[in-house]
Amino acid sequence: MAAARFNTDEHKIFDQHVICLCGDGDMQEGVASEACALAGHWGLDNLIYIYDSNAVTLDAAAKETQSEDTHKRMEAYGFDVQEIDGHDMQQFLDALNVAKRRDNGKPQFIIAHTLIGKGIPEVAGTYKAHGEAGAKYVDAARKALGLPDEHYFVSQEVYDYFAEHKKKLLADYEKWEQTYNAWRTKNPDKAKILDDGVERRVPADLFSKIPDFPKDAKLATRKAGGEVLQPIAQAMPLLMSGSADLYGSTMNYIDGGGDFNRDDPGGRNIRFGIREHGMCAILNGISYHGLFRASGATFAVFTDYCRPAIRLAALAKLPNTYIFTHDSIGVGEDGPTHEPVETVSSVRLIPNIDVIRPADPEETAGAFVAAMQRIDGPTFLALTRQTVPMLNDIDVKLRREGVLRGGYVARKEKAKLDLIIMSCGSELQHALAAAGQLGDGARVVSMPCFERFNRQPQEYREEVLPNECRRRVAIEAGVTEIWYQYVGLDGKVVGLHQFGLSAPGPEVMKERGIDAQHVIDAAKSLLHAGG
Repeated sequence: MAAARFNTDEHKIFDQHVICLCGDGDMQEGVASEACALAGHWGLDNLIYIYDSNAVTLDAAAKETQSEDTHKRMEAYGFDVQEIDGHDMQQFLDALNVAKRRDNGKPQFIIAHTLIGKGIPEVAGTYKAHGEAGAKYVDAARKALGLPDEHYFVSQEVYDYFAEHKKKLLADYEKWEQTYNAWRTKNPDKAKILDDGVERRVPADLFSKIPDFPKDAKLATRKAGGEVLQPIAQAMPLLMSGSADLYGSTMNYIDGGGDFNRDDPGGRNIRFGIREHGMCAILNGISYHGLFRASGATFAVFTDYCRPAIRLAALAKLPNTYIFTHDSIGVGEDGPTHEPVETVSSVRLIPNIDVIRPADPEETAGAFVAAMQRIDGPTFLALTRQTVPMLNDIDVKLRREGVLRGGYVARKEKAKLDLIIMSCGSELQHALAAAGQLGDGARVVSMPCFERFNRQPQEYREEVLPNECRRRVAIEAGVTEIWYQYVGLDGKVVGLHQFGLSAPGPEVMKERGIDAQHVIDAAKSLLHAGG
Protein backbone atom coordinates (compact mmCIF):
# COMPACT_ATOMS: atom_id res chain seq x y z
CA MET A 1 0.00 0.00 0.00
CA ALA A 2 2.81 2.40 0.89
CA ALA A 3 4.89 1.50 -2.15
CA ALA A 4 1.94 2.07 -4.48
CA ARG A 5 1.44 5.59 -3.14
CA PHE A 6 4.96 6.86 -2.59
CA ASN A 7 7.50 5.01 -4.74
CA THR A 8 8.35 6.54 -8.10
CA ASP A 9 10.15 5.20 -11.14
CA GLU A 10 13.21 7.14 -10.02
CA HIS A 11 13.12 6.55 -6.26
CA LYS A 12 12.04 3.47 -4.32
CA ILE A 13 11.70 4.35 -0.62
CA PHE A 14 9.41 1.48 0.43
CA ASP A 15 10.74 -2.03 -0.18
CA GLN A 16 10.13 -4.00 2.99
CA HIS A 17 9.28 -7.51 4.09
CA VAL A 18 6.81 -8.33 6.85
CA ILE A 19 7.88 -11.33 8.92
CA CYS A 20 5.44 -13.22 11.14
CA LEU A 21 6.55 -15.73 13.77
CA CYS A 22 3.95 -18.34 14.65
CA GLY A 23 3.53 -21.75 16.25
CA ASP A 24 1.07 -24.63 16.35
CA GLY A 25 -1.34 -22.81 18.64
CA ASP A 26 -1.37 -19.71 16.46
CA MET A 27 -2.15 -21.74 13.34
CA GLN A 28 -5.03 -23.48 15.10
CA GLU A 29 -6.86 -20.23 15.83
CA GLY A 30 -9.66 -19.50 13.38
CA VAL A 31 -8.43 -15.99 12.70
CA ALA A 32 -5.21 -17.47 11.24
CA SER A 33 -7.25 -19.16 8.53
CA GLU A 34 -9.06 -15.90 7.75
CA ALA A 35 -5.80 -13.97 7.51
CA CYS A 36 -3.92 -16.61 5.52
CA ALA A 37 -6.76 -16.92 3.01
CA LEU A 38 -6.63 -13.16 2.40
CA ALA A 39 -2.83 -13.10 2.19
CA GLY A 40 -2.93 -15.72 -0.55
CA HIS A 41 -5.85 -14.08 -2.33
CA TRP A 42 -4.17 -10.67 -2.31
CA GLY A 43 -0.78 -12.10 -3.34
CA LEU A 44 1.16 -10.52 -0.49
CA ASP A 45 4.57 -11.71 -1.65
CA ASN A 46 6.47 -9.52 0.80
CA LEU A 47 4.91 -11.48 3.70
CA ILE A 48 7.01 -14.27 5.24
CA TYR A 49 5.67 -16.65 7.87
CA ILE A 50 8.16 -18.57 10.00
CA TYR A 51 6.24 -21.47 11.55
CA ASP A 52 7.96 -23.03 14.56
CA SER A 53 6.52 -26.52 14.15
CA ASN A 54 7.44 -28.39 17.32
CA ALA A 55 4.32 -30.59 17.34
CA VAL A 56 3.41 -29.52 20.87
CA THR A 57 0.69 -27.28 22.29
CA LEU A 58 0.34 -26.07 25.86
CA ASP A 59 -1.76 -28.96 27.13
CA ALA A 60 -0.68 -31.95 25.03
CA ALA A 61 1.12 -33.15 21.95
CA ALA A 62 -0.27 -31.41 18.87
CA LYS A 63 -1.36 -34.76 17.42
CA GLU A 64 -4.11 -34.82 20.04
CA THR A 65 -5.83 -31.87 18.35
CA GLN A 66 -4.59 -31.72 14.76
CA SER A 67 -3.81 -34.11 11.93
CA GLU A 68 -3.81 -31.80 8.93
CA ASP A 69 -0.97 -31.45 6.43
CA THR A 70 0.05 -27.84 7.07
CA HIS A 71 2.25 -27.80 3.97
CA LYS A 72 -0.69 -28.63 1.71
CA ARG A 73 -3.02 -26.33 3.64
CA MET A 74 -0.79 -23.32 3.03
CA GLU A 75 -0.24 -24.22 -0.60
CA ALA A 76 -4.01 -24.36 -1.00
CA TYR A 77 -4.21 -20.79 0.30
CA GLY A 78 -1.72 -19.74 -2.37
CA PHE A 79 1.55 -19.71 -0.40
CA ASP A 80 5.01 -20.89 -1.42
CA VAL A 81 6.09 -23.41 1.25
CA GLN A 82 9.55 -24.55 2.36
CA GLU A 83 10.36 -27.08 5.10
CA ILE A 84 13.61 -27.01 7.07
CA ASP A 85 15.35 -28.23 10.20
CA GLY A 86 14.71 -25.26 12.48
CA HIS A 87 17.90 -25.94 14.44
CA ASP A 88 20.11 -25.70 11.36
CA MET A 89 20.86 -22.00 11.06
CA GLN A 90 22.33 -22.31 7.56
CA GLN A 91 19.16 -24.05 6.34
CA PHE A 92 17.11 -21.33 7.93
CA LEU A 93 19.18 -18.51 6.42
CA ASP A 94 19.02 -20.11 2.98
CA ALA A 95 15.23 -20.52 3.22
CA LEU A 96 14.77 -16.95 4.42
CA ASN A 97 16.87 -15.58 1.55
CA VAL A 98 14.86 -17.62 -0.95
CA ALA A 99 11.64 -16.24 0.54
CA LYS A 100 12.95 -12.68 0.31
CA ARG A 101 14.07 -13.05 -3.30
CA ARG A 102 10.84 -14.55 -4.60
CA ASP A 103 8.61 -12.05 -6.31
CA ASN A 104 5.93 -14.34 -7.70
CA GLY A 105 2.70 -13.03 -6.21
CA LYS A 106 2.72 -15.58 -3.39
CA PRO A 107 3.25 -15.08 0.33
CA GLN A 108 6.00 -17.25 1.79
CA PHE A 109 5.71 -19.94 4.47
CA ILE A 110 8.72 -21.57 6.13
CA ILE A 111 7.96 -24.64 8.25
CA ALA A 112 10.83 -24.92 10.75
CA HIS A 113 10.70 -28.31 12.48
CA THR A 114 12.08 -27.92 16.01
CA LEU A 115 12.35 -29.74 19.31
CA ILE A 116 10.72 -27.79 22.12
CA GLY A 117 12.84 -27.66 25.26
CA LYS A 118 15.96 -28.80 23.44
CA GLY A 119 18.82 -29.34 25.85
CA ILE A 120 16.57 -30.17 28.81
CA PRO A 121 16.15 -33.97 28.80
CA GLU A 122 13.42 -33.89 31.45
CA VAL A 123 10.97 -31.98 29.26
CA ALA A 124 12.39 -31.89 25.71
CA GLY A 125 9.77 -32.66 23.08
CA THR A 126 6.85 -32.61 25.54
CA TYR A 127 4.11 -30.16 26.42
CA LYS A 128 5.76 -29.65 29.81
CA ALA A 129 8.38 -27.53 28.07
CA HIS A 130 5.72 -24.88 27.54
CA GLY A 131 5.53 -23.96 31.19
CA GLU A 132 7.81 -26.09 33.32
CA ALA A 133 11.22 -25.50 31.71
CA GLY A 134 12.16 -22.76 34.12
CA ALA A 135 15.17 -21.56 36.03
CA LYS A 136 15.84 -24.89 37.73
CA TYR A 137 16.95 -26.35 34.39
CA VAL A 138 19.24 -23.53 33.30
CA ASP A 139 22.59 -24.99 34.29
CA ALA A 140 21.80 -28.47 33.02
CA ALA A 141 20.53 -27.07 29.75
CA ARG A 142 23.66 -24.97 29.21
CA LYS A 143 25.83 -28.03 29.68
CA ALA A 144 23.69 -30.20 27.39
CA LEU A 145 23.83 -27.53 24.67
CA GLY A 146 27.61 -27.22 24.95
CA LEU A 147 27.56 -23.67 26.28
CA PRO A 148 30.13 -22.32 28.76
CA ASP A 149 29.27 -22.15 32.45
CA GLU A 150 29.35 -18.36 32.32
CA HIS A 151 25.82 -16.94 32.34
CA TYR A 152 24.94 -14.35 29.70
CA PHE A 153 27.86 -15.60 27.62
CA VAL A 154 28.46 -13.87 24.30
CA SER A 155 31.35 -15.16 22.21
CA GLN A 156 33.94 -12.90 20.64
CA GLU A 157 32.84 -14.18 17.24
CA VAL A 158 29.37 -12.79 17.88
CA TYR A 159 30.78 -9.42 18.93
CA ASP A 160 32.95 -9.34 15.80
CA TYR A 161 30.09 -10.36 13.52
CA PHE A 162 27.73 -7.68 14.78
CA ALA A 163 30.43 -5.01 14.68
CA GLU A 164 30.87 -5.69 10.96
CA HIS A 165 27.13 -6.08 10.44
CA LYS A 166 26.55 -2.67 12.01
CA LYS A 167 28.93 -1.11 9.47
CA LYS A 168 26.98 -2.71 6.63
CA LEU A 169 23.65 -1.57 8.04
CA LEU A 170 24.90 1.99 8.44
CA ALA A 171 26.17 2.00 4.86
CA ASP A 172 22.82 0.67 3.62
CA TYR A 173 20.98 3.27 5.67
CA GLU A 174 23.11 6.13 4.37
CA LYS A 175 22.44 4.98 0.81
CA TRP A 176 18.69 4.78 1.50
CA GLU A 177 18.73 8.19 3.20
CA GLN A 178 20.26 9.75 0.08
CA THR A 179 17.49 8.19 -2.00
CA TYR A 180 14.87 9.35 0.49
CA ASN A 181 16.11 12.95 0.56
CA ALA A 182 16.23 13.06 -3.23
CA TRP A 183 12.68 11.70 -3.32
CA ARG A 184 11.48 14.40 -0.88
CA THR A 185 13.06 17.13 -3.01
CA LYS A 186 11.34 15.92 -6.18
CA ASN A 187 8.01 14.96 -4.58
CA PRO A 188 7.06 17.61 -1.99
CA ASP A 189 3.33 16.82 -2.20
CA LYS A 190 3.91 13.13 -1.53
CA ALA A 191 6.36 14.01 1.23
CA LYS A 192 3.74 16.10 3.01
CA ILE A 193 1.21 13.27 2.85
CA LEU A 194 3.83 10.86 4.19
CA ASP A 195 4.75 13.23 7.04
CA ASP A 196 1.09 13.70 7.94
CA GLY A 197 0.62 9.93 8.05
CA VAL A 198 3.68 9.28 10.21
CA GLU A 199 2.72 12.07 12.62
CA ARG A 200 -0.98 11.09 12.52
CA ARG A 201 -1.92 14.67 11.68
CA VAL A 202 -5.62 15.35 11.21
CA PRO A 203 -6.91 18.38 9.29
CA ALA A 204 -8.16 21.00 11.74
CA ASP A 205 -11.06 22.06 9.53
CA LEU A 206 -12.83 18.76 8.88
CA PHE A 207 -16.22 20.16 9.86
CA SER A 208 -15.96 22.88 7.21
CA LYS A 209 -15.51 20.21 4.54
CA ILE A 210 -18.79 18.46 5.44
CA PRO A 211 -21.86 20.27 4.03
CA ASP A 212 -24.88 20.72 6.28
CA PHE A 213 -27.62 18.21 5.65
CA PRO A 214 -30.97 19.47 4.27
CA LYS A 215 -33.35 20.22 7.10
CA ASP A 216 -35.95 17.92 5.59
CA ALA A 217 -33.54 15.01 5.09
CA LYS A 218 -34.73 11.56 6.14
CA LEU A 219 -31.67 9.36 6.40
CA ALA A 220 -30.43 6.42 8.39
CA THR A 221 -27.26 7.37 10.21
CA ARG A 222 -25.44 4.66 8.19
CA LYS A 223 -26.42 6.53 5.01
CA ALA A 224 -25.43 9.86 6.55
CA GLY A 225 -22.13 8.27 7.54
CA GLY A 226 -21.49 7.24 3.96
CA GLU A 227 -22.00 10.83 2.83
CA VAL A 228 -19.81 12.26 5.60
CA LEU A 229 -17.04 9.79 4.79
CA GLN A 230 -16.48 11.18 1.29
CA PRO A 231 -15.18 14.70 2.12
CA ILE A 232 -13.22 13.30 5.07
CA ALA A 233 -11.57 10.76 2.75
CA GLN A 234 -10.66 13.55 0.34
CA ALA A 235 -9.06 15.51 3.19
CA MET A 236 -7.27 12.44 4.59
CA PRO A 237 -5.73 10.53 1.65
CA LEU A 238 -4.24 7.81 3.89
CA LEU A 239 -7.63 6.81 5.32
CA MET A 240 -8.58 3.25 4.33
CA SER A 241 -12.13 1.89 4.50
CA GLY A 242 -12.87 -1.83 4.61
CA SER A 243 -15.99 -3.94 4.96
CA ALA A 244 -16.74 -7.56 5.76
CA ASP A 245 -18.78 -8.20 2.60
CA LEU A 246 -21.28 -5.46 3.49
CA TYR A 247 -20.40 -2.26 1.63
CA GLY A 248 -23.94 -2.16 0.23
CA SER A 249 -25.33 -2.13 3.79
CA THR A 250 -22.65 -0.34 5.80
CA MET A 251 -22.30 2.32 3.09
CA ASN A 252 -18.67 3.13 3.86
CA TYR A 253 -17.15 2.73 0.38
CA ILE A 254 -14.78 5.58 -0.54
CA ASP A 255 -16.00 6.83 -3.90
CA GLY A 256 -13.28 6.82 -6.53
CA GLY A 257 -10.89 5.10 -4.12
CA GLY A 258 -10.77 1.77 -5.95
CA ASP A 259 -10.41 -1.67 -4.41
CA PHE A 260 -7.17 -2.83 -2.80
CA ASN A 261 -6.12 -6.11 -4.44
CA ARG A 262 -3.12 -7.82 -6.02
CA ASP A 263 -3.58 -5.80 -9.21
CA ASP A 264 -4.16 -2.46 -7.49
CA PRO A 265 -2.37 -2.11 -4.12
CA GLY A 266 -3.20 1.59 -4.32
CA GLY A 267 -6.90 0.94 -3.74
CA ARG A 268 -8.45 2.52 -0.64
CA ASN A 269 -11.33 0.09 -0.11
CA ILE A 270 -10.56 -3.35 1.31
CA ARG A 271 -13.00 -6.20 0.71
CA PHE A 272 -12.43 -8.58 3.61
CA GLY A 273 -15.16 -11.06 2.73
CA ILE A 274 -17.12 -12.69 5.55
CA ARG A 275 -14.16 -12.50 7.90
CA GLU A 276 -15.00 -10.08 10.71
CA HIS A 277 -12.26 -11.29 13.07
CA GLY A 278 -9.67 -11.24 10.29
CA MET A 279 -10.80 -7.76 9.26
CA CYS A 280 -10.37 -6.24 12.70
CA ALA A 281 -7.05 -8.03 13.25
CA ILE A 282 -5.78 -6.67 9.91
CA LEU A 283 -6.94 -3.17 10.89
CA ASN A 284 -4.68 -3.57 13.92
CA GLY A 285 -1.77 -4.54 11.66
CA ILE A 286 -2.33 -1.47 9.47
CA SER A 287 -2.41 0.78 12.55
CA TYR A 288 0.67 -0.85 14.08
CA HIS A 289 2.51 -0.10 10.83
CA GLY A 290 1.83 3.52 11.67
CA LEU A 291 1.19 5.19 8.33
CA PHE A 292 -2.43 4.62 7.31
CA ARG A 293 -5.66 5.30 9.20
CA ALA A 294 -7.61 2.08 9.28
CA SER A 295 -11.39 1.71 9.36
CA GLY A 296 -13.67 -1.26 8.83
CA ALA A 297 -17.36 -2.02 8.83
CA THR A 298 -19.90 -4.72 9.55
CA PHE A 299 -23.19 -5.08 11.44
CA ALA A 300 -23.02 -4.22 15.14
CA VAL A 301 -24.25 -7.65 16.18
CA PHE A 302 -21.17 -9.21 14.54
CA THR A 303 -18.94 -7.41 17.03
CA ASP A 304 -18.80 -10.70 18.90
CA TYR A 305 -16.87 -12.27 16.03
CA CYS A 306 -14.06 -9.72 16.28
CA ARG A 307 -14.12 -8.63 19.92
CA PRO A 308 -10.58 -9.93 20.71
CA ALA A 309 -9.09 -7.73 17.99
CA ILE A 310 -11.15 -4.72 19.10
CA ARG A 311 -10.04 -5.24 22.70
CA LEU A 312 -6.42 -5.43 21.55
CA ALA A 313 -6.80 -2.17 19.63
CA ALA A 314 -8.07 -0.51 22.82
CA LEU A 315 -5.25 -2.05 24.85
CA ALA A 316 -2.61 -0.94 22.34
CA LYS A 317 -4.16 2.52 21.79
CA LEU A 318 -4.57 1.99 18.05
CA PRO A 319 -6.63 4.70 16.28
CA ASN A 320 -8.94 2.31 14.41
CA THR A 321 -12.44 3.35 13.42
CA TYR A 322 -15.20 0.74 13.49
CA ILE A 323 -18.20 1.71 11.36
CA PHE A 324 -20.71 -0.78 12.71
CA THR A 325 -24.28 -0.40 11.50
CA HIS A 326 -27.71 -1.91 12.21
CA ASP A 327 -27.20 -0.89 15.81
CA SER A 328 -30.46 -1.87 17.55
CA ILE A 329 -33.76 -3.71 17.41
CA GLY A 330 -34.68 -1.12 14.79
CA VAL A 331 -33.08 -3.53 12.32
CA GLY A 332 -36.51 -5.12 12.18
CA GLU A 333 -37.23 -8.00 9.81
CA ASP A 334 -33.78 -9.60 10.16
CA GLY A 335 -34.99 -10.76 13.56
CA PRO A 336 -33.44 -11.22 17.01
CA THR A 337 -30.24 -12.82 15.67
CA HIS A 338 -29.36 -9.57 13.91
CA GLU A 339 -30.80 -7.11 16.45
CA PRO A 340 -28.15 -6.10 18.99
CA VAL A 341 -29.52 -5.52 22.46
CA GLU A 342 -26.42 -5.83 24.63
CA THR A 343 -23.72 -5.14 22.01
CA VAL A 344 -23.29 -1.37 22.26
CA SER A 345 -23.11 -1.39 26.05
CA SER A 346 -20.77 -4.38 26.04
CA VAL A 347 -18.30 -2.45 23.89
CA ARG A 348 -18.64 0.55 26.21
CA LEU A 349 -17.29 -1.71 28.96
CA ILE A 350 -13.97 -2.15 27.14
CA PRO A 351 -11.46 0.38 28.52
CA ASN A 352 -10.03 3.04 26.19
CA ILE A 353 -12.54 2.76 23.36
CA ASP A 354 -14.94 5.55 22.41
CA VAL A 355 -18.42 4.29 21.51
CA ILE A 356 -20.41 6.95 19.63
CA ARG A 357 -24.09 6.48 18.81
CA PRO A 358 -25.23 9.58 16.90
CA ALA A 359 -28.89 10.62 16.83
CA ASP A 360 -29.24 12.20 13.39
CA PRO A 361 -27.12 13.07 10.32
CA GLU A 362 -25.54 16.15 11.90
CA GLU A 363 -24.49 14.22 14.99
CA THR A 364 -23.16 11.59 12.59
CA ALA A 365 -20.90 14.25 11.06
CA GLY A 366 -19.64 15.00 14.56
CA ALA A 367 -19.10 11.29 15.22
CA PHE A 368 -16.89 10.80 12.16
CA VAL A 369 -14.83 13.90 12.94
CA ALA A 370 -14.42 12.72 16.54
CA ALA A 371 -13.21 9.34 15.29
CA MET A 372 -10.64 10.95 13.01
CA GLN A 373 -9.41 13.32 15.72
CA ARG A 374 -8.81 10.53 18.20
CA ILE A 375 -5.32 9.12 17.70
CA ASP A 376 -4.74 7.44 21.09
CA GLY A 377 -7.36 4.73 20.85
CA PRO A 378 -10.14 3.24 18.72
CA THR A 379 -13.62 4.60 18.06
CA PHE A 380 -16.74 2.47 17.58
CA LEU A 381 -19.48 4.19 15.55
CA ALA A 382 -22.91 2.59 16.11
CA LEU A 383 -25.16 3.60 13.21
CA THR A 384 -28.79 2.89 12.38
CA ARG A 385 -30.31 0.91 9.57
CA GLN A 386 -33.63 2.76 9.90
CA THR A 387 -34.15 6.41 8.97
CA VAL A 388 -34.13 9.00 11.72
CA PRO A 389 -35.58 12.53 11.66
CA MET A 390 -33.45 15.64 11.48
CA LEU A 391 -33.45 17.17 14.95
CA ASN A 392 -33.77 20.71 13.66
CA ASP A 393 -34.74 22.18 17.01
CA ILE A 394 -31.08 21.72 17.97
CA ASP A 395 -28.56 24.04 16.34
CA VAL A 396 -26.41 22.31 13.68
CA LYS A 397 -23.14 23.46 15.23
CA LEU A 398 -24.27 22.24 18.65
CA ARG A 399 -25.17 18.82 17.27
CA ARG A 400 -21.83 18.44 15.54
CA GLU A 401 -19.53 19.85 18.18
CA GLY A 402 -21.58 18.45 21.05
CA VAL A 403 -20.54 14.95 19.95
CA LEU A 404 -16.90 15.90 20.44
CA ARG A 405 -17.68 16.49 24.13
CA GLY A 406 -19.67 13.27 24.41
CA GLY A 407 -22.79 14.88 25.84
CA TYR A 408 -24.54 18.24 25.65
CA VAL A 409 -27.81 19.99 26.48
CA ALA A 410 -30.04 19.38 23.47
CA ARG A 411 -33.12 21.11 24.96
CA LYS A 412 -32.77 23.71 27.67
CA GLU A 413 -35.49 23.97 30.30
CA LYS A 414 -37.57 27.17 30.23
CA ALA A 415 -38.38 27.18 33.92
CA LYS A 416 -36.83 25.79 37.11
CA LEU A 417 -35.08 22.53 36.27
CA ASP A 418 -37.01 19.59 37.72
CA LEU A 419 -36.33 16.76 35.24
CA ILE A 420 -33.45 15.58 33.00
CA ILE A 421 -34.11 13.18 30.14
CA MET A 422 -31.07 11.53 28.53
CA SER A 423 -30.70 9.50 25.37
CA CYS A 424 -28.55 8.79 22.32
CA GLY A 425 -28.89 7.40 18.84
CA SER A 426 -32.29 6.90 17.27
CA GLU A 427 -34.04 7.23 20.63
CA LEU A 428 -33.08 10.87 21.20
CA GLN A 429 -36.13 11.84 19.14
CA HIS A 430 -38.34 10.15 21.76
CA ALA A 431 -36.63 12.02 24.59
CA LEU A 432 -37.29 15.32 22.83
CA ALA A 433 -40.90 14.40 22.07
CA ALA A 434 -41.51 13.40 25.68
CA ALA A 435 -39.96 16.60 27.05
CA GLY A 436 -42.39 18.62 24.98
CA GLN A 437 -45.24 17.10 26.96
CA LEU A 438 -43.63 17.27 30.39
CA GLY A 439 -43.55 21.01 30.94
CA ASP A 440 -41.04 23.81 30.90
CA GLY A 441 -38.88 22.28 33.64
CA ALA A 442 -37.68 19.38 31.49
CA ARG A 443 -34.16 19.32 30.06
CA VAL A 444 -32.98 16.89 27.36
CA VAL A 445 -29.35 15.80 27.22
CA SER A 446 -27.91 14.05 24.19
CA MET A 447 -25.27 11.50 25.27
CA PRO A 448 -23.77 10.08 22.06
CA CYS A 449 -20.48 9.07 23.70
CA PHE A 450 -20.19 8.22 27.41
CA GLU A 451 -16.41 7.96 27.27
CA ARG A 452 -15.88 11.42 25.81
CA PHE A 453 -18.34 12.93 28.27
CA ASN A 454 -16.59 11.28 31.20
CA ARG A 455 -13.28 12.82 30.08
CA GLN A 456 -14.70 16.35 30.21
CA PRO A 457 -13.83 18.64 33.12
CA GLN A 458 -16.00 18.25 36.19
CA GLU A 459 -17.35 21.78 35.69
CA TYR A 460 -18.72 20.92 32.25
CA ARG A 461 -20.27 17.65 33.40
CA GLU A 462 -21.94 19.45 36.30
CA GLU A 463 -23.22 22.10 33.90
CA VAL A 464 -24.85 19.45 31.70
CA LEU A 465 -26.02 17.12 34.48
CA PRO A 466 -26.41 19.22 37.66
CA ASN A 467 -26.16 17.08 40.78
CA GLU A 468 -29.02 18.97 42.34
CA CYS A 469 -31.50 17.51 39.84
CA ARG A 470 -32.13 13.91 40.91
CA ARG A 471 -35.16 13.27 38.73
CA ARG A 472 -33.60 11.66 35.71
CA VAL A 473 -34.82 9.34 32.95
CA ALA A 474 -32.77 7.71 30.19
CA ILE A 475 -33.98 5.87 27.11
CA GLU A 476 -32.01 3.59 24.80
CA ALA A 477 -32.99 0.54 22.77
CA GLY A 478 -30.58 -1.69 24.68
CA VAL A 479 -29.78 -3.09 28.09
CA THR A 480 -30.24 -0.53 30.84
CA GLU A 481 -27.54 -1.17 33.42
CA ILE A 482 -24.81 1.14 32.12
CA TRP A 483 -27.12 4.18 32.18
CA TYR A 484 -27.40 4.12 35.97
CA GLN A 485 -24.05 5.91 36.23
CA TYR A 486 -25.99 8.97 35.02
CA VAL A 487 -29.55 8.52 36.29
CA GLY A 488 -28.46 7.28 39.73
CA LEU A 489 -30.48 5.03 41.98
CA ASP A 490 -33.28 7.59 42.06
CA GLY A 491 -33.74 7.64 38.30
CA LYS A 492 -35.29 5.32 35.73
CA VAL A 493 -34.12 3.83 32.45
CA VAL A 494 -36.40 2.91 29.59
CA GLY A 495 -34.63 0.08 27.81
CA LEU A 496 -34.59 -3.63 27.12
CA HIS A 497 -34.24 -6.75 29.20
CA GLN A 498 -35.02 -9.17 26.39
CA PHE A 499 -34.14 -9.81 22.77
CA GLY A 500 -35.90 -8.27 19.80
CA LEU A 501 -38.53 -9.57 17.41
CA SER A 502 -38.90 -10.34 13.74
CA ALA A 503 -41.07 -7.50 12.44
CA PRO A 504 -40.69 -4.05 10.86
CA GLY A 505 -38.39 -1.88 12.97
CA PRO A 506 -41.02 0.60 14.19
CA GLU A 507 -43.27 -2.25 15.30
CA VAL A 508 -40.43 -3.90 17.20
CA MET A 509 -39.63 -0.61 18.95
CA LYS A 510 -43.27 -0.09 19.89
CA GLU A 511 -43.72 -3.68 21.09
CA ARG A 512 -40.62 -3.43 23.27
CA GLY A 513 -41.66 -0.07 24.74
CA ILE A 514 -39.04 2.16 23.16
CA ASP A 515 -41.10 5.29 22.56
CA ALA A 516 -41.92 8.71 23.97
CA GLN A 517 -44.91 7.50 25.98
CA HIS A 518 -42.78 5.18 28.11
CA VAL A 519 -40.43 8.09 28.82
CA ILE A 520 -43.39 10.21 29.85
CA ASP A 521 -44.71 7.48 32.14
CA ALA A 522 -41.30 7.05 33.80
CA ALA A 523 -40.86 10.80 34.23
CA LYS A 524 -44.32 11.29 35.73
CA SER A 525 -43.70 8.54 38.26
CA LEU A 526 -40.60 10.43 39.42
CA LEU A 527 -42.32 13.81 39.45
CA HIS A 528 -45.27 12.47 41.43
CA ALA A 529 -42.99 10.64 43.84
CA GLY A 530 -41.22 13.90 44.56
CA GLY A 531 -44.41 15.86 45.04
